[in-house]
Amino acid sequence: MQKDKVNTIQMQQILVAVSVVLFIMKIVAWWLTSSVAILTDALESTVNVIAGFIGLYSIILSSKPRDKEHPYGHGKVEFISSAFEGLLITIAGIIIIFEAVNNFVNPHELKQLDWGLLLVSITSIINYLVGYLCVQKGKKENSPILIASGSHLKSDTYSTLGLLLGIGLILITGYSWIDSLAAIIFAFVIIYTGYKIIRKSLSGMMDESDEEIITEIVKVLNEHKNNNWIDVHNMRVINYANNYHIDCHLTVPFYINVNEAHDILDTLTDLLKKHFNNRVEFFVHIDGCLFTQCSICNIQSCTVRQSVFVKQVAWTHENILSNKKHILEQ
Repeated sequence: MQKDKVNTIQMQQILVAVSVVLFIMKIVAWWLTSSVAILTDALESTVNVIAGFIGLYSIILSSKPRDKEHPYGHGKVEFISSAFEGLLITIAGIIIIFEAVNNFVNPHELKQLDWGLLLVSITSIINYLVGYLCVQKGKKENSPILIASGSHLKSDTYSTLGLLLGIGLILITGYSWIDSLAAIIFAFVIIYTGYKIIRKSLSGMMDESDEEIITEIVKVLNEHKNNNWIDVHNMRVINYANNYHIDCHLTVPFYINVNEAHDILDTLTDLLKKHFNNRVEFFVHIDGCLFTQCSICNIQSCTVRQSVFVKQVAWTHENILSNKKHILEQ
């Protein structure tokens, strides 16, 4: 198993352990206070625990090497896990709204809010630290499930800070209805977080174009452009959770032999492999250049050109995705 995947699994294990501890602390805080707002925090932590175990299983499964049945590996399972986590978060938010409205209709006495304030404060600090580390690790290892879990923990921290503010106002004013109001407000925050996670996961499962990655590829290629790369077009990038599969056409001088074309291709793929820490695989079709492209070709040794070099065409998001060779626009 790759070292980065082992590190990702270890991070998810830490996340699961922390989620269990925080859930117990929030349940104790709710038991001490009878606060429905604190109950919302505890319910969201339930989601953290369930999603944490599901995420751990999905990361272990996604680390399995490609096989006959899964030629592109098992990475897509991380998107499924992230989508399920987003769904659980959304359901938790709906349950919280129901409980808060019920508490408006049938209010109950709050107690020991000072202890509840202390316990929830501790959980919010731990939540943020673990969530931040989880997101950073997820970005480094290109793991959607770690990013989703970390983002959830961080959003949980923000809602908890609002919850702490609500509890503080109750202590100052004595108005217990603030408890239900705070619960409803943060329930909508939770539902919105769930929606964003589901949206991102579905885009990954549907192989939606990753605009940021394509922009990054264009930037790298422009910065290291080789004269033998006449153009790169018809590019497609598929995110398989831990790897990028890149399809494209590379236009090279038509008069070179197969071995020379292969060497030119290697310079392009090696560049992107290095940039993405070998998390890429390629399917590149080699095209021969056309005489209409002479004006954008800066190969000084070319003996068959039909027109002088004018200028190179800057590669952009639009022309690198287009299914046609680049020419100098009149």
